[in-house]
Amino acid sequence: MTENYINESIRLNAPMNEVEIWENEIRGFLLSPEFRAMKTADDYFDGRHDILNRRRTAIGDLGRKMEIENLPNNRIVDNQYRKAVTQKCNYLAGKPFVFETENLEFSSLLKETFDRAFYRLVKNIALDSINCGIGWLHLYYDEFGKLRFRRFPSSEIIPLWKDAEHTELDVAIRVFDITTYEARQRKIVTKVHVYTRTGIEYFEYRDGKLIAEFPFRQAYISRGSDEYNWQKVPIIAFKRNSDLSPLINNVKSLQDALNAVISDFMNNMQEDARNTILVIKNYDGENLAEFRRNLALFGAVKVRTVEGSEGGVGTLNVEVNADNYKQLIEILRRSIIENCMAFDAKSERLGGNPNQINIRSMYSDIDLDANETETEFCASMERVVQFLIWHFNNVGNGNFEGEEVSFCFDRDMIMNETEIIDGVLKSTPLLSQRTAIANHPYVKDVERELRWINLEKDLKGEKYV
Repeated sequence: MTENYINESIRLNAPMNEVEIWENEIRGFLLSPEFRAMKTADDYFDGRHDILNRRRTAIGDLGRKMEIENLPNNRIVDNQYRKAVTQKCNYLAGKPFVFETENLEFSSLLKETFDRAFYRLVKNIALDSINCGIGWLHLYYDEFGKLRFRRFPSSEIIPLWKDAEHTELDVAIRVFDITTYEARQRKIVTKVHVYTRTGIEYFEYRDGKLIAEFPFRQAYISRGSDEYNWQKVPIIAFKRNSDLSPLINNVKSLQDALNAVISDFMNNMQEDARNTILVIKNYDGENLAEFRRNLALFGAVKVRTVEGSEGGVGTLNVEVNADNYKQLIEILRRSIIENCMAFDAKSERLGGNPNQINIRSMYSDIDLDANETETEFCASMERVVQFLIWHFNNVGNGNFEGEEVSFCFDRDMIMNETEIIDGVLKSTPLLSQRTAIANHPYVKDVERELRWINLEKDLKGEKYV
């Protein structure tokens, strides 16, 4: 007995190995408030709100609540949360980002890499980041040796950070479910991929334990029998802010209240004489269930006069003031917009005068929030560039170590184009033609516009820009 106790004590106090640490991190993450918040954010974005599970109840026997099934029970979702998330995503990443570097060869290689598919990927990651607090980009080589990018859902990645500021990944654990078939039986299996600096390790997750599975371990890059790895874990975080907080945390109670108010209003409007409060005098029947049945089937009931007292059926009318509901709905919608730091396209700030100052006032909240997100995204894009520098060096495209690249996310803001063009024209004597063209609202690609201008000047025999 003593020997068993000593052995168990030694086992419990022994340091955990890597696999045991990963198991512990997975269990903790799946039970954490952060994971639940991400799942809630995904549900609310897709329209799966708590109101869909609501029941109509009343006080029954012994003071206990009981469900009432014969009353209207509307479950209406007015998904203002999705609208706010989509607004913020398109405002920040709806247009392709802009980058600048002094090295023309490096710039050309980056332009080939940052194609339309990559811009779309960044926009989807921005949606994850705004909705769930963080988004994830993975760099990998496909079977043909071509560098690829893909997005990992926010709730699938468990980050183990090297530092308290959460800037450098030590390990990234991906936990995800796949559907398989054993004989003819459909089965959901949980897979785990662990990304470290030495490659990827493969597991299946069963009953809180990691079971190694083929191919067990794999390097990030394989060339024949040779294996290579990145200098860092090739998974990059795109954060909404430094807190990594999902946007749903700001507005869930408001969104639930909005759904409840609209649903209650519809319930009240649908309650009529056949399912509301009835006052019965001298009913010619056995019980209330029979009374309701006769009313529902025939629209009429039999009453009688007893000892000179006439029978009849009356109602207790509860008036529904639509204006009260309308004002409350408007207050909740406005509160959701303000707490999401989005914008109201019907804002009274425009005041019938959509000049650029009023437009900027309408966008002030979303612009302030986008500044913090853009700072995080620019830092993430710099990490992407570092991996691309290593990639270009590996494939013989040149050594661009130390080259600086700056990024700017072009905000998708409503503009008073006439006012902006007038300002550009008035500033032309003080600005270079390149700067003036870059700020013109009709120009999408500055370099292409300059080439066209030079072509026209060449045909006219004028000097180049």
